[in-house]
Amino acid sequence: MIAMQYTFTLPADYDMGIIRKRIADFGHLLDKHPQLIMKAYLYALKGEHGHDNRYAPFYLWNSSTGMSDFLSGNGFRGVSQAFGWPQVNHWLPWVVSLVPENLAEARYATLEYRPIAPYSDLAQLRSQQQANPLALASIVAFDPANWQQVNFHLWHQRPQQHSAQTQCYMVGHISAPLDTTALFHEVNPRV
Repeated sequence: MIAMQYTFTLPADYDMGIIRKRIADFGHLLDKHPQLIMKAYLYALKGEHGHDNRYAPFYLWNSSTGMSDFLSGNGFRGVSQAFGWPQVNHWLPWVVSLVPENLAEARYATLEYRPIAPYSDLAQLRSQQQANPLALASIVAFDPANWQQVNFHLWHQRPQQHSAQTQCYMVGHISAPLDTTALFHEVNPRV
């Protein structure tokens, strides 16, 4: 599996209704994508969810092939032509906890970055990670290029407390295959 996100920071006076309409018009196109485990169509409103207007979809792919196929396909071509050429961040998942039936309830998401200190015991750090029991879904992943841990959570209600390193988003739509149950029991026995 591989997690991925790109972010478009939009002007302060940008009409975010355009983003909500784009999600409503195109969000369903990946609903049954065979290589996609989950895509959360995320956006943030300046002043309400941070300092900037943002459009920042978050993906969980079954493999790097799924990610590569998407990035070289029409979907990514369309979004990059509309908003620009983004940096695509990607991470290796340590913990994936999601129940497909719960994803439709997600209204908010949080993404937190934590630095990983040089020479950390990665096996120990990985063994300490767990899903947030209050979240609808949790993905804990790490970036070995920038040595960061990423904590992604989906929520039904906006969480009240989060750190300065946490970005809060609204969820416009969730795309996921109809049944990923077998995949998660095989990959992550804790689910």
